Amino acid sequence: MNVQDFQKKKHDAVPISMVTCYDSWSAALIAETEIDCVLVGDSLAMVMYGHDSTLPVSVQTMAAHTAAVRRGMPEKFIIGDLPFLSYRKGVEVAMSNVGKLMSAGANAVKLEGAAGNLELVHHIVESGVPVMGHLGLTPQSVHQLGGFKVQGRGEQAADKLKKQALELERAGCFALVLEAVPAEVAADVTQALGIPTIGIGAGPDVDGQVLVLQDLLGVNTSFRPKFVRTWMDGSTLIRDALQAYHRDVTSGQFPNGQESYR
Repeated sequence: MNVQDFQKKKHDAVPISMVTCYDSWSAALIAETEIDCVLVGDSLAMVMYGHDSTLPVSVQTMAAHTAAVRRGMPEKFIIGDLPFLSYRKGVEVAMSNVGKLMSAGANAVKLEGAAGNLELVHHIVESGVPVMGHLGLTPQSVHQLGGFKVQGRGEQAADKLKKQALELERAGCFALVLEAVPAEVAADVTQALGIPTIGIGAGPDVDGQVLVLQDLLGVNTSFRPKFVRTWMDGSTLIRDALQAYHRDVTSGQFPNGQESYR
C-alpha cells in the first residue's frame, strides 16, 4: 500500500485496516497479514512504558520504535506519530522532528489538531512528506480536554470538528483519524471529505478503522473502552503459557533430551 491507495480505497468504498505497532517482533507478524497499514503511535507511552498519558514520549523514542517496526516489516505503509510539542516549537524544529521519523523508516507522519497546525501541515506536505491528521479526542490535549472524553457532541462542537476536518484536507492531509466521536458526526465528516477517515471509537460509517494491537489481542485487560473489540483472549493464553513453562522447569520436564546439545 502507498499513499495514493488511501484515496483509491475511499473512492472504491474499500475499508482501510490499520493497527498500532511498536516493536519488531509484532511487526513481523503483522507483515504476514493483509492489514493495510501500521501506526507507530505515541500511545506507546501508555502501552509500552506504563505512563498514564501519551505526553512523556520523546521524538527520539518514537524514532527508535519506528525503526524497530520498519525492521520487522520492510514493505508495509508505516505512519509515525509526532509526539507532544514536537511540532509546536516552530517550523525548523518541527521539520527536524519530521525528518527523524522519516529517516527511521516512516512513510508518513501524523499530528493532532488543526488550530495552529494548518500552515505547518501545508509546509510538511509541500516538502514531500505525507501527513495524516487527527481530530476528536486528541490525547496530547488531555489536560485541556479535561480527560479522555468523547468529542464533537452537540451541534456547535460537531460543526467545529467538521470545519477543522475540511481545513486539514485543504492543508494537504491524505487521511484523517477521528477518535472518540459520535457515529453520526463521524459519518457526516466522512461524507464531506474527499480524503479517507479512519475511526477509533467513531462508529461504522468511516473509511477505515484503527485499534491498538494489544487491545484487539485482549492483552491489555486494564483498558477496555466501549469501542474496543477483542479477537482473542491474549492475556489468558500468555499467562497459561508462562505457567506451563514454570511447571515444566520446576518439575524437570524442560529441557528434555531432544532440547539439549550432545
